[in-house]
Amino acid sequence: MKIHDKLLASLTDMVCSLPVITANRRKVTPFAEGVVLEPGMGSGLNLAHYDKDAVKAVIGVDPQEDLLKMARRRAAQAAVPVEFLARSAEELPLESGSIDTVLLTYTGCSIPDVARALDEFRRVLKPSGRLLFCEHGRSHEPRVARFQDMANSLWRPLAGGCHLNRDIASLLQGAGFRMERCERFYAMARPKFISYHYVGSARPG
Repeated sequence: MKIHDKLLASLTDMVCSLPVITANRRKVTPFAEGVVLEPGMGSGLNLAHYDKDAVKAVIGVDPQEDLLKMARRRAAQAAVPVEFLARSAEELPLESGSIDTVLLTYTGCSIPDVARALDEFRRVLKPSGRLLFCEHGRSHEPRVARFQDMANSLWRPLAGGCHLNRDIASLLQGAGFRMERCERFYAMARPKFISYHYVGSARPG
């Protein structure tokens, strides 16, 4: 299992470093400000894109120690201070109203209880805070969405718990967030079932 975890961490880091993924991260990460909560920090690929003049500190949350080892190496070179919580995001040891920005990038697909985690993000955000998101998920095309539903049970165990068919916008709204902006698009022409994206921002309702 340990070898599998290491291979999955390396593969995750490689895939999440692809230029098309990096370009989408950069649509939201530079707009983070204040104290930032980054659930599913993974290997720390967002750290290079924070605005050091706007961000006071980053709290990176991830349950995968092999990914956090990579993130700690990147944090040593980062222009912003970073602390780590080695845990999943459904229960956070943070005070209510203590976070200025939640940055959710390529994470909503894999949190086991995403509804509970979103409730936590809304709890810890200040009333004036903002959730920035860049996620892949359920396509607006019925044919593609049906394929995502069918393939999800096979895909999820191979991809570290990643769900193909989560409707990110609906999940955010269901958790009490008020959508400010939400772009929906295919990041790549093919394959459609993994490239449908939601990018934007939301406020706690």
